[in-house]
Amino acid sequence: MTATPPCPAAPPAASIALVTGATAGFGQAISRALLQAGWRVIGTGRRADRLEALRAQWPEAFLPLAFDVAGRAAAQGALASLPAAWQDVDLLVNNAGLALGLERADQASLDDWDRMIDTNIRGLATLTRLLLPQMVRRNRGYVINIGSIAGDWPYPGGNVYGATKAFVKQFSQNLRADLAGTAIRVSNVEPGLCGGTEFSNVRFKGDDERATSVYAGVQAISPEDIARIVLWLVQQPPHVNVNRIEVMPVAQSFAPLSVARG
Repeated sequence: MTATPPCPAAPPAASIALVTGATAGFGQAISRALLQAGWRVIGTGRRADRLEALRAQWPEAFLPLAFDVAGRAAAQGALASLPAAWQDVDLLVNNAGLALGLERADQASLDDWDRMIDTNIRGLATLTRLLLPQMVRRNRGYVINIGSIAGDWPYPGGNVYGATKAFVKQFSQNLRADLAGTAIRVSNVEPGLCGGTEFSNVRFKGDDERATSVYAGVQAISPEDIARIVLWLVQQPPHVNVNRIEVMPVAQSFAPLSVARG
């Protein structure tokens, strides 16, 4: 007789997640998945109206926190404003991030580079540093970073975006090293080609036609696919740490190495 597998573990009654970039794409899908699984969720983002729309659906379980993660003072002020009942965050999902442009490094915009570094690196590191002490004090917590296959696999035009995601990968591993001996877990989720988000629209600065062409004829992974993976991670037994997960659609694979011929 085949044993029936155990049901996924429900979160403890007071479990609180903070999800950055919750206004669209991965962040919104992850927030919804956690809410449906019984978590209380603090959702951050710059577009307060979208956060309020989520609160309208989950008025008791969702707390909007509108600020830009790229600013340290804004992040500190936002976290300091949390009601007492929402201050012990058990799960941090560092999702906020963006890619800007696809130009060659010698032609790229320094403003775009600064924005990617400020959001993808500085914002992620700041939120982690601000929330880790209470996790360590309680010896309870989970940090899930949303990286990218761009942190492993270079491509033309990926320059600074790929470098920021390589930082996320190494930062995640170094957090694990620092937190050895505690019960705190750290995972890095690295999506590949994913549709149904604003990623390419932002990268191409509102050029919807160019953004749409990225996914033409391809069944890309979806934000809901990534949300299910995040939910699966938090449902693993407390002694299990998944260091990193690289995710691609079946249609995506590895390119041959480029050879420039004279």
